[in-house]
Amino acid sequence: MILAIVQARMGSNRLPGKVMKEVLGKPLIGYLFERLQLSKRIDKIIMASVKDPYNDALCRYVKSLGVDVFRGSEDDVLERCHLAAKPYHPKYVVRITGDCMLIDPQICDQLFEAFLREDVDYATLSPSYAEGADCEIFTFEALEEATQKAVMKSEREHVTLYFSNHPDRFKKYLLPNTCDDSKYRFTVDEPEDYLVVKSVIEELYQGKSKAFTYAEIKEFFDTHSFTRQLNAHVIRNEGLSISLKNDCVVKDMGKDSNEK
Repeated sequence: MILAIVQARMGSNRLPGKVMKEVLGKPLIGYLFERLQLSKRIDKIIMASVKDPYNDALCRYVKSLGVDVFRGSEDDVLERCHLAAKPYHPKYVVRITGDCMLIDPQICDQLFEAFLREDVDYATLSPSYAEGADCEIFTFEALEEATQKAVMKSEREHVTLYFSNHPDRFKKYLLPNTCDDSKYRFTVDEPEDYLVVKSVIEELYQGKSKAFTYAEIKEFFDTHSFTRQLNAHVIRNEGLSISLKNDCVVKDMGKDSNEK
């Protein structure tokens, strides 16, 4: 089974409630699930959220879409991902973060095909892809090992960091891009990001269930340079940089996650 886990919560230091902000009368998270469901390789999609009541409205909405919801730890994201996946007994896990509302299902499928072809434990997109297209795939066995052994706070917060930190244990593959798209950004983490994604959806979605592509998003940016510049100042992967700067060992993490 290929299980896709969308990590989403309402809490955000920079843009609280971002996943439920509306465009054309629909919460942004709704576009993510609508697009991800068009994947030809994914068998099941669930959401991994957190227990805080602040997330109740988000969870109710996602359940109304027919999507299963798991609620776990807000800080130990690695454990949350593992416990969310475990009941489904997947062979492979596709991980999507809730701020990538304009995920391209075709790119997800291409990554999975490369993952199988290269026979690796973990695959993700190279940094030459735009920020917002992010997708990661790994084996459930790798996820279980990371959950049991990761002790750094950064590794508990950023689910796949343990894989990258232990190249002797996990084979990793970066899907190359045909060009450098790192100048484009359509993830939602800042107020300016919301304005950018709102503009893209209003232009390309047009009130229909149209899965506009990664290429069409880039074309929109190329013809709307003002919109693209709105969030050009935002630092890529700033959250990871902050985590690494403030890193420390977290005691007892992962030791009994299989029993919770």
